[in-house]
Amino acid sequence: MNLKERITQSIRTVPDFPKPGIMFKDITPLLKDVKLSKEITEALAEYWSPHKLDAIVGIESRGFIWGNSLAQLLSIPFVPIRKIGKLPAETLNFKYDLEYGSAEVEIHKDGIERGKRVLVHDDLLATGGTAIAAAELINMSGGEVAGFSFLVELGFLNGSKELTRYASNIHSLVTY
Repeated sequence: MNLKERITQSIRTVPDFPKPGIMFKDITPLLKDVKLSKEITEALAEYWSPHKLDAIVGIESRGFIWGNSLAQLLSIPFVPIRKIGKLPAETLNFKYDLEYGSAEVEIHKDGIERGKRVLVHDDLLATGGTAIAAAELINMSGGEVAGFSFLVELGFLNGSKELTRYASNIHSLVTY
């Protein structure tokens, strides 16, 4: 069985979470499989290593899981994007709509250096709202969005189409 099949088989679908009608793709079972989790990080690194990247931002909280590991493999900094009020130093923030509500995220003002090429990483791409918020924060910081990295993409929601105004390189290991 190839990596894509193993990931797909391991992801748990939880109906009606966080609200009725949502079929939530739960990646936490992947974390129990140490070998599979390592292979995911290695596959992401294999894809992204030829690209010139200066940093990776990971989106709270599941974007931290493979985002930081990927940054370590690529020997570049990892910068967290968190929910509002969670970062201790001076921040930039951005409010956006989700498929099931709204949210606001922030990044440290000194997290991204001007002109640096930054990869946005998260566990899942749905409608693109959170990734767009991350891209806006990178732009507000003076950085450049180099691409988007996801473990899972819900292709039927067309989120990747929304991201193309920030970067053309959008990579997902698995698409539903």
